[in-house]
Amino acid sequence: RACDQLRCTACDFRVSLFNDYIWDQSCDYLFFRNNMPDFSKLRAKMIKKKGARAYACQCSWRSIDELTDLQTEQQLRWVCGKH
Repeated sequence: RACDQLRCTACDFRVSLFNDYIWDQSCDYLFFRNNMPDFSKLRAKMIKKKGARAYACQCSWRSIDELTDLQTEQQLRWVCGKH
């Protein structure tokens, strides 16, 4: 089950999600730090991909195109904000 209210415990920022997009490989920490959560700025490094989802906070980002357990991603500090 997907949580739609993820929060990052590292940067204390809400994780944004974008359906049918993935992040360009040129994305880096400063790009997200400077542009989150402004979709019009983020879009510069987004690639359309049907069925995928792009996630990002101010310090981490992921492109997901299959069911993924984020708890196995040790470097991510994302927790569900619904609890």
